Amino acid sequence: MRTVGVEEELLIVSARTGEVLALSTVVISPPSSRKADKGTAQEFEKELQKEQVEFATSPLAAMSDVEEEIIRRRREAAARAEEAGATVAALATSPVPVRPSLHLGERHIWMAENFGLTTREQLTCGCHVHVEVDSDDEGVAVLDRIRPWLSVLTAISANSPFWQGEDSGYSSYRSRVWNRWPSAGPTEIFGSADRYHRHVDAMLATGALRDDGMIYFDARLSARYPTVEVRVADVCLQPSTTVLIAALVRGLVETAAASWRAGQPPAPVSAGLLRLASWRAARSGLTASLVDPLTLREKAASDVVAAFLAHVEDALSDSGDLERARRTLAQLTAHGTGADRQREIYREHRSFQAVVRECARITARAD
Repeated sequence: MRTVGVEEELLIVSARTGEVLALSTVVISPPSSRKADKGTAQEFEKELQKEQVEFATSPLAAMSDVEEEIIRRRREAAARAEEAGATVAALATSPVPVRPSLHLGERHIWMAENFGLTTREQLTCGCHVHVEVDSDDEGVAVLDRIRPWLSVLTAISANSPFWQGEDSGYSSYRSRVWNRWPSAGPTEIFGSADRYHRHVDAMLATGALRDDGMIYFDARLSARYPTVEVRVADVCLQPSTTVLIAALVRGLVETAAASWRAGQPPAPVSAGLLRLASWRAARSGLTASLVDPLTLREKAASDVVAAFLAHVEDALSDSGDLERARRTLAQLTAHGTGADRQREIYREHRSFQAVVRECARITARAD
């Protein structure tokens, strides 16, 4: 079974006021007086802004182990932040107004100088899923074949309706902010690993990007691991949704690899159409219509999700994840995404601070 690794980015916030705080160093390096939980000591990393922190799970085969590790690390992040009177929240954008504080370092300073407001405003938290592949050839074949389905993952994970103290009108506004980077978004079909690498080299040769870490495709070959990395999801409010995304991504990878081995070509969908599908998913989440990956026509979100599940059903069944996926999707259909939950909290309290506090409570509880 292919192993899976998950990276999550979290906001650091005040549990009392809901204010977003520039305290990433506290979470990354806890006081020596408090021993970190086993397995988490070196697993937190800084991100672009001081108001966020990232962790990564180990490569794991069982989704139950992925869920256990996500829960443990969310709790550890909250415990570390508590040392400074703060906590963490699995929010993909900040509901409350915030002026992000850039981490000072040569790479981040270069980004700020070259991308200006895009860098300074870029306080977003995503969920990235790595799935093991046998080679770059298999990896690029997978990238070419999963393209039409990625927007559905954005809709399922949607957890960023608010931006700088107002309702954005989107379910995943993070994806709109993220796509301000010139290298972000869907790609055309590559056709081979050689063409993929030549395309990346050509992008770097323009001088517009500092390094291959800025290849922000919706899905890419990892520069560090033998994996395909899918990057379209918001950080999810509930760990169960994160695990669902991880299971669906592995199902996509396995299904695509099998299609490649069988000699079936990728669907000839343009990046322009995929960009429209991505926008529709970010706007609607699961509350309205999406673009059907099979027909490229508007269809009810419930029907598109059903088509997605049918597409990866054999792979999910083989990995033992099918019933878990069905159960979590049913819960999302009944109770809504993270974006729906945030809006529900806001309607009840009429306060963005209350949204942050409640979501921080959910994150620290991590159940």
